[in-house]
Amino acid sequence: MISLLLAIIYLTFISLGLPDSLLGSGWPVMHQELGAGLSAAGIITMIISLGTIVSSLLSDRVILRFGTGLVTAVSTGLTALALLGFSFSGSFLLLCLLAVPYGLGAGAIDAALNNYVALHYSSRCMSWLHAFWGIGVSISPYIMSLSLRMQRGWQAGYRNVSLIQIAFTLLLFFSLPVWKRVDAMHVAEQKKPQRVLSFFEAVKIPGVRQVLLAFFAYCALESTAGIWASSYLVEDRGVHPEIAALFGALFFLGITGGRLLSGFVADTFGDRNMIRGGALGILFGILLIALPLSSNLPALIGLSVLGLGAAPIYPSIIHSTPRNFGAENSQSLVGIQMAAAYTGSTLMPYLFGLAGEHISIGLYPACLGILIFLMLFMTESLNRIIRQKNGA
Repeated sequence: MISLLLAIIYLTFISLGLPDSLLGSGWPVMHQELGAGLSAAGIITMIISLGTIVSSLLSDRVILRFGTGLVTAVSTGLTALALLGFSFSGSFLLLCLLAVPYGLGAGAIDAALNNYVALHYSSRCMSWLHAFWGIGVSISPYIMSLSLRMQRGWQAGYRNVSLIQIAFTLLLFFSLPVWKRVDAMHVAEQKKPQRVLSFFEAVKIPGVRQVLLAFFAYCALESTAGIWASSYLVEDRGVHPEIAALFGALFFLGITGGRLLSGFVADTFGDRNMIRGGALGILFGILLIALPLSSNLPALIGLSVLGLGAAPIYPSIIHSTPRNFGAENSQSLVGIQMAAAYTGSTLMPYLFGLAGEHISIGLYPACLGILIFLMLFMTESLNRIIRQKNGA
C-alpha cells in the first residue's frame, strides 16, 4: 500500500512539472496572437510565482485541516482548470487572471508532497520524486511543439496538457482511500502531532534562517543558470544560437538525470554529504564555464556538469527538514522553505537580467559562484547549529 501511494505521488509530480515549461515554449507564438510584448511573459510568470508563495505559506493550515491527499487532488484540479482556461483564452489579461489559480494550486501541491515524502520516505525516494518533476518539464515542450507543427495553435498545447492534468486529478480522487489507509498507519507511528507555526515563530527556531537563505540562494542559482545560459553563450562566448540552445537545455536534462542517479546513492551518503557533493559539482561546472579559453567546449560541458551538481541539493535540503527541526514542525517549515525557493527563482533572474543589460552578461559565472558560496556557507552554518543542539 505504501509503495502504491509512492507511485501515485511520483505520477503527481510529473503533472506538477508538465505546465512549467509550456509558457516559455509557446510564448513566441502566443504573444503575437495576444498582442502582448515579448517581455510580457514575465508578468504571467511573476503572478504564478506570487500565487505559489502565498499557497506555500498557507499550506500547513490547509493540509493539517483536510489532509495531504485531498489537498493534492483539489490543487491538481485547480491547475487543470486554469490550464483549460488558458487554452480558451484570447486575451493577455485573462491569462494573467488564470495565472492566479494555477500558482495557488501548484504551490500547494509542491509543499504538500515534499513534506509528505520527507516525513515518510527515504532520501532515495525524495531524489526520484524531483526527477519525475524533471520528466514532466521535459515532456511539455514536445506537446506544445507538436501542436504548433500540426497547426492547431498554442491553445491545443495547453488543452492537451490540461486533459492530462484532469486525468491525474481523477486518479488522485480515486486514490483517496489509499491515502486514508496509509495516513492511519503513519498516525499510529507518529510521536508528536504536526504543529502550525507562523512565519515569525518559525524563524525563531535555531537554523531556520540559515536554511531559508540556503534555499533562496540555491533556487536563485538554478533559475538564473537555466534562463540565462543560452544568452551568455551567444553574447559573451560567441556560440551559435542553435548550439547554445541545445547545451542550455542540457542543464535541465543534467538535473533530471542527476536526480535519477543520485537516488541510488542518497541513502548511503546522507543528505548533508549529497548537498556538499552537489555544491562541489556546481563549483567545478562554474569553473569550466568561466575558463578564458579560445575553445567554448569547456563552457558547454560546464553547463551539463552544473546541472548534474545541482541535482541532489533541492531534494536533500527538503528531506533533511524533519530531522533538523522535528517532524511536528516540518509541514510549516517546508511551506516556508518553498516560499523562499520561489522568491529566489523569481527575483534573481530578473536582477541578473538588469545587470547583464547595464553592465555585462559576462558576470554570469561570477553571479553563480556568489550564490553557490552563499548556499554552502548557510548549509554548513545550519549543520553546526544542529550539531550543537544535539550535543554532538
